Order: sequence, then C-alpha cells, then structure tokens
Amino acid sequence: MPYMLLIHEPVGQRQTRSEAEGKAVYDRMLKFSADLKSRGVLRAVESLTSIDQGAARIQVTNGRAHVLDGPFAEAKEMVGGFFLVDVPTREEALAIARECPAAEWATVEVRSTGPCYT
Repeated sequence: MPYMLLIHEPVGQRQTRSEAEGKAVYDRMLKFSADLKSRGVLRAVESLTSIDQGAARIQVTNGRAHVLDGPFAEAKEMVGGFFLVDVPTREEALAIARECPAAEWATVEVRSTGPCYT
C-alpha cells in the first residue's frame, strides 16, 4: 500500500545552516533515498524549495481564481519534501519515517493514499 511521508519543517530553518551544513543534511537525505530504492519500496521522492522561492496558492471563489504568492506570513511550517513509499502495512511506513534523517530536525507525517471521497 502506498504511503506518503511529508516532511514538515519550520520556515526559515534552512537559512540557519551554513552551505556545508545544508549539503551534509541533503547528502544524508540522498543516502536515505538510495537505501529505500535499494529495498524496493521507494515510488517517488522530491525535495521542495523554500516557500519564498516561487511558492503560490490558488483558490477559486465564485468562479474566479485568486493567486497568492509566497512567502506566506502565517506559515510556521512548510512542506520541505516527500517520499512516496509502497509497503504492506502502516507499521512499516512508520518504521521508515523513524529512519528518516529529517525526523531529527522536522516532523515526518505519514499518510496513506486513497480516494478523497471517504
């Protein structure tokens, strides 16, 4: 069953790291991704840029689309990336989330995939 692991990190956290520290963190995440791929459970993975680098929100009200460009003042967290894994049980997805290096500096949210009408 597919599970999405969403990485929620505090806004501005990336700017607190030096370039070397940022690259070290990113390298750890790449290594983790490679491990999941070698285990045959990784469907997709992406890192997302900060919300001040082109993020936008779209909302349609009364047939009119409204675009709000980031950064978003009310945001305390941002989705920094995701892993889509395919494992038989929620417990296995939770175990992978516990292994994720990002759990040391962010929150890893585990969500099963499925239709939105239930």
